[in-house]
Amino acid sequence: MKKIFLLFLVSLVSLTAVFAQGAEESAGYTFATNANWPPLEYVDENGEIVGFEIDLIKAMSEVSGVPMDYVNTSWDTIFAGLANGQYDGIASGVTVTEERKKTIDFSTVIYQVTQSILTKKENSDLTTPESLFGKTVGVQMGTTGHFAMEEYPEITIKAYEDIALAIEDMINGNCDAVVCDSVIASDYVLANENYSNMLAVTGTASDTIEDIAIAVEKGNTELLDIINTSIAALMENGTMDELYAKWNLI
Repeated sequence: MKKIFLLFLVSLVSLTAVFAQGAEESAGYTFATNANWPPLEYVDENGEIVGFEIDLIKAMSEVSGVPMDYVNTSWDTIFAGLANGQYDGIASGVTVTEERKKTIDFSTVIYQVTQSILTKKENSDLTTPESLFGKTVGVQMGTTGHFAMEEYPEITIKAYEDIALAIEDMINGNCDAVVCDSVIASDYVLANENYSNMLAVTGTASDTIEDIAIAVEKGNTELLDIINTSIAALMENGTMDELYAKWNLI
């Protein structure tokens, strides 16, 4: 009887471990995104969050077999939310910088951008940072476009909660130009029929080429390994190229 009872306990412990492992695996990971950056992530006409990085999260989940989800949040609190454990990672056009590396870890680079000058077509002479001296420039607060403009005290900066507000304010005549990631600027001009006839990308606000990657809490090597392994697999099987083509990321 004791032997049978002992075998029962061993079996029970083994089953508990298996189910516990399964529960842990099924818990998955959640990524924060600020869905105001087409074509990387934005809310479409149906109210759905779509974009390159949203598709990338889904593709990583599929290729890894690990459940992954995403949540829309404001940019000004997105890094604090990661630090507080509100989500596991950030997939929101995050530029890799030395300052950010002090507190977060980054995945393999998924895309590269520069900082573009976006203006009304009649302001086509605004092509360089120097041409913006004495002008008012809209940026999204806390972004690398914001940081780039802070290098020039001769420029008046208007910081907005999201880039769409900055662009609308420029259209309404409240600022002369907007500085933002090149892929965002191009999307507003090339893919957005509401703006393509009135806006133009006229120049570059910075010579720096920025690496875009997925951010995780510093030291979270488990998630980082899953992300990097997934990205490598998606590059190998051609899925990344398909996503670049789908979202006009050239």
